[in-house]
Amino acid sequence: MKETVVLYPAPGFHHMVSMVELGKLIIQHHPDFSITILVASTPSETSTTSSYINLISNTNLPIFFSLPSINPPPPPPNQDLHETQQRVASAFQSIRLNVPHVLDALRAISLSSSVLAFITSLNPFSDYDLIHIPIYFYFTSCASALSFFLHLPTIHNQTSKSFKELNETLLDIPGLPPIKASQMPQPMLHREDPGYHYFLDLGSRLPKLKGIIVNTFDSLEPHAIKAIADGACFPKGVVPPPLYCIGPLITDAKDRAGTSYDASSECLAWLDGQPIRSVVFLCFGSRGKFSEAQLERMAFGLEMSNQRFLWVVKSPDQGSVTEPDLEVILPKGFLERTKERALVVKAWAPQNAILRHESVGGFVTHCGWNSVLEAVSYGVPMVVWPLYAEQHLNAVVLVEEMKLAIPINMATYNSKEGNKEEVLMVSAEEVEKKVRQLMELEDGKVLRERSLDMRVMATAARTKGGSSFTAFSRLVASWK
Repeated sequence: MKETVVLYPAPGFHHMVSMVELGKLIIQHHPDFSITILVASTPSETSTTSSYINLISNTNLPIFFSLPSINPPPPPPNQDLHETQQRVASAFQSIRLNVPHVLDALRAISLSSSVLAFITSLNPFSDYDLIHIPIYFYFTSCASALSFFLHLPTIHNQTSKSFKELNETLLDIPGLPPIKASQMPQPMLHREDPGYHYFLDLGSRLPKLKGIIVNTFDSLEPHAIKAIADGACFPKGVVPPPLYCIGPLITDAKDRAGTSYDASSECLAWLDGQPIRSVVFLCFGSRGKFSEAQLERMAFGLEMSNQRFLWVVKSPDQGSVTEPDLEVILPKGFLERTKERALVVKAWAPQNAILRHESVGGFVTHCGWNSVLEAVSYGVPMVVWPLYAEQHLNAVVLVEEMKLAIPINMATYNSKEGNKEEVLMVSAEEVEKKVRQLMELEDGKVLRERSLDMRVMATAARTKGGSSFTAFSRLVASWK
C-alpha cells in the first residue's frame, strides 16, 4: 500500500494556499508519499479558490478529493444575531455538516492507501476519533494567535464578560505583549457569537491531538512559541501536544489564482524602472475593501506623501466582483497628478513577485498571515492596517513583539449618509505621516534593517539544520 497524508483545509483561499504549500513541502522531501487534499463544498467557497484548485490540479501536486455537496443550512433560529453573525453561524453549521463526508472520504482512501496522518486547519471535532488515524492541526496564522486560542478556555473560566464588554482591558496571554480585549479576533467579540463557541471548543480539543503544526519559525516568534511548547497557554495540568513550527511557507506568484499576465507584466515592468527600495506597496488581501470615503482619504494621503507607490484598489461595493472604475472612485485628477511616481492597479496584483522586487521598500498591509510571511521572507518593513479576523492581534504582535511594522491609527468620523452614525477611518494626514515614516525617516530605516535581518533568519530556518527544517523532520518521523 502506498503511504498517504490527507490534508483538509478550512474554507477560505488563504487556508487552501497554505495547505497546498504544506503538501508541496512534504512531497519535496518525501516523494514516495502521496498527498490528498479534501475539498469541501461550502457556501463560502469562492471562484478564486476554485480557480486556484484548477491551476494546481494541472501539476503533479497534489490530488484533490471533492466532498459531496451539502445543502446550505438555514440561519440559526436566533433573532438576537445580526446578519453577519447569522452568516458566520451558517458557515460553522456547514463545516459541521461536512464531518460525515470527511469520515467517508478517509475510509475510502484507507482502502487503497496507508493513511499516515490527517492534517486539518478546521476544528477536529470529536467525531474524527472514529477514524483511528493520527490527527494533526495545521494553524495557518501566527503562533501568537495560536497562543490566544489555546488560552481561551482559561480566559473563559476567569470572566463572564465578553471581549466587547472588556473593551480596553489589557489581557495577559502567555507569550504575547499586553493586548486589548477589543483587539481579539473577530467574530469572537461577543460570547453569543457562534465563532466564539467554535474556537472555545477548538482550544479545548487541540491538546488531545497528535501535534500542532504552525506556519512560523522560531526566530520570528520566540516568546509565543516557547509559551506554547512549555504548556503556559494551556489550563493547569494539561500536557501540551508536540509543536512543529515549519515556516515560512509561502507560495510562488505563478501558483496564485486570478493571475493576469497583463497585470503582472505591467506591475513588474513599472517596478523595473524605479530606484531600489523606493516604492511603497499597498495591498489588502482578497477581502480587503474600503468605502469611497476611505479610498479618497488614502489617495490624498499618498499624494501628499510625495512617495512612489503601487496601490491595488478594489471596488468599494462589498458584494462586487467587477473591476473598479478608478476615475469614478478616486479623487478627480488624482491619477493624472501622480502618474509620474505611481501605479494604481485594479483588483489584483502579483503580490509575491512585487514584494520580492528590489524596488519595493515598504508594504502597507491588512496583516493577513500569508501576506506577512511574504513580507518577512523578502525583508520588507510594514505599515499595519488590520481589517478583520485575527488581523488586529497580528498587528499588535508585529509592532510590539516582532518590531517589523508601524501601526496606523484610526479616527472617528460622522457618516456621510446624514445620520448620526460614526465610522472609523484613517485620515489622509495619517496615511501621509505613516508612509513618510516608513520610507523616509529614521524609524523606517531601523525597521528596514531589522526586516532584512529577519529575511536571513527566515531562510536559515528552512535550510538543513535550521529550526523549521528540524521541526519538519520531527513531524515526518512522528508519522512513522
